[in-house]
Amino acid sequence: MNYRINQTLLSSALLLFVFFGCKPEKLEITSEEYLQEHIEWLSDIERGGRLAGSIHEADAANYIADRFLQYGLEPAGDQGTYFQQFILTGPMVQIMGKENYLSRNVAGLIEGRKHPERYIIIGAHYDGQGKGGAISMEHNSEPAIHPSADDNASGTAGLLYLARHFSENPANHSILLIAFSGEEMGLLGSRHFAEEMEMTADSVMAMINIDMIGRLTEGELTIFGTGTANIWDDLLDSIPDDMLTITRTPGGMGSSDHASFYEVGIPVLHYFTGIHEDYHRSTDTADKINFTGMEWVLEHLKNTVAHLDEMDISDVEFQESTDPRSTVMRGDGIRLGVIPDYTYSGPGFKVESVRDGQPAERAGFEEGDIVLEMNSDTIQDLFDYAQKLGEFSEGDEVTFKVQRGDEEIELIVEF
Repeated sequence: MNYRINQTLLSSALLLFVFFGCKPEKLEITSEEYLQEHIEWLSDIERGGRLAGSIHEADAANYIADRFLQYGLEPAGDQGTYFQQFILTGPMVQIMGKENYLSRNVAGLIEGRKHPERYIIIGAHYDGQGKGGAISMEHNSEPAIHPSADDNASGTAGLLYLARHFSENPANHSILLIAFSGEEMGLLGSRHFAEEMEMTADSVMAMINIDMIGRLTEGELTIFGTGTANIWDDLLDSIPDDMLTITRTPGGMGSSDHASFYEVGIPVLHYFTGIHEDYHRSTDTADKINFTGMEWVLEHLKNTVAHLDEMDISDVEFQESTDPRSTVMRGDGIRLGVIPDYTYSGPGFKVESVRDGQPAERAGFEEGDIVLEMNSDTIQDLFDYAQKLGEFSEGDEVTFKVQRGDEEIELIVEF
C-alpha cells in the first residue's frame, strides 16, 4: 500500500516538474516576437558572452536542448542525449585560456516521412566571444561582456525557429538541427561533428549554415556556397526573393561552420546579412537586431529546404567550387588582423575591416584596401592570400601592395 502511494506521489511530482519546469512558450506569439525572445535571452549579460568552455556556454546549451525537447526532436548527440561533447584544443583555445576544457554541440533530429536514412543538416553556432580578448575587435579596451547578439544569437534563434517549424511540418528527408560551439575558436564544434558523424557524407543532401542573419540592411542578403552543388543556382532561381536582394557567392570555404562540411564533400549554403561596426564588439546587442529582416531570411531558407526536400539525393552532386587550401580565419598561425570581404569577386582580396592593435593597423591598412601582392607575389584571391600567409612566421617583415581607390601603395607589415 505504501509503495503504491509513493509511486503515485512520485508520478504526480514528475508531472508537476514537467508542467512547471518545462513551460510551453507563449501562445499567439508572432514570429518576430519569437525571435526577439530567444535572442534577448541568449545575449543577456547574464549569459556572459557564451564563450566556449564556460558555464555560460553550458547554460545556453541546456536552453537549446530544452527547446528541442519541447518540440519533440529526437536526441542526436552522445548516448541518447542532445549533447555531443568534445575537448577544446588549439592555438586560439590556448590564447583564450580554455585549453582542454569541455564543450558541446547540441543536436536534434526530425525523422523524414519518406527517406529517414537521408539527411538535410541545418546548423548555427551558439557560442559567442565571452569578454573579448584575442577574438574581440576591442583590443585596447578593458574586458567587457560581448553579448554576441548578431554573432550568433541571431542564427541560434533562427535554428530554433526552424526546429519548431519542421517539427510541426516533417519533411520527406530527415532534418538534423545542430547548434555548434567552438566556432569562434576555429570552427571546432562543427569540425568535430563533421569528422565524427555516423552517417556517410553521401547520405547528406546538404548542410545549410545560419550565421549572422540579424542585421539585414536594405534587404541585402549574401548566400555563400552556391557553387558547391549542381542544383543550387536553379533551385534558388525558383524561390521568390520578395523583399530580399540576394548576392550569390560560389565558394564553400570561409570562416563559419559550413566550411567543415564542405571539407568532407557535402554541398553547403551559408545565409549571412553582413559584417557591421559592432562585429566582435561589446556593442553587438539585441536592440540592434532587425527582427523583420530575420523573418524574411528564414522564410527564404524554409523555401530552400522545401525545394531541396522534393529532390532525390541522386540529383544532388557535390562540386568543388573553391581552392581547397586553408582559409584565412582558422585561428592558427600568424595573423594580419583584417576581416576579409567575402562578397568581393575581383582580383586580389578586399579588406572589410581592420582589427585594432594588429599588424595590419600598425602598417596602415584601411577598410576597402585590396591586397594585390605580398613580397612581389601576385595574390589572385583570398585563398592565394591564405596560402602565402602560411609561409611567414612571427617576426617576419612582409611588403604588401594594395589598391586604395585609384592608387597602388606599398605597406610594410611586421608580424
